[in-house]
Amino acid sequence: MATDETTQDETHTPDGRRLRSERNKQKIVTAMMELVREGDYDPSVASIAERAGVGLRTVFRHFDDVDTLYREMSGQMEARILPEIAKPLTEETWQAQVKEMMERRIRIFEDIMPLRICARVRRFRSDFLMANHKRFVAHETAALSLALPKEVLDNEPLKLAFDVALSFDTWRRLRQDQEFSRTKATATLEAMLDALIAAAE
Repeated sequence: MATDETTQDETHTPDGRRLRSERNKQKIVTAMMELVREGDYDPSVASIAERAGVGLRTVFRHFDDVDTLYREMSGQMEARILPEIAKPLTEETWQAQVKEMMERRIRIFEDIMPLRICARVRRFRSDFLMANHKRFVAHETAALSLALPKEVLDNEPLKLAFDVALSFDTWRRLRQDQEFSRTKATATLEAMLDALIAAAE
């Protein structure tokens, strides 16, 4: 049975109890992330508690429901990837910037893919996860629009084709559904972009 770790100092001082509470909260979030990365895309509260080494009551003391736990996990994921997303593109031509964006997104997508798949499984049961998904997609589109030239932005089908090619869903399909290696998926995506760039020139 999972038990919460305690020490005498943590039990008898306010600072100790606060420290223990924060540590248990992070252990719960870390446990969920570990389970998801291991392929359990819809972990139960019981399995999260067991992995974290805490009791079910401790989980619900920190998180009212699973949605709240997903919210915390999403927040920590975003805090990790936002610095990478916020970096300005450094290439000079729009064609090179699109390729630079591809390489950057591949790094990010590889990092967050298990967590995004987990959210994908649950988003139709969660208003928060559905809203978070739509926000993520909107951010992808907005970031791409900054790199594409006006003639591509004015060509709606071509603009959408670039958007789809550089989306997480396309990367997930190549890596998960097609079971491509990262190298093969990257080569496939680069070929798609080369064709789209040629169509735009």
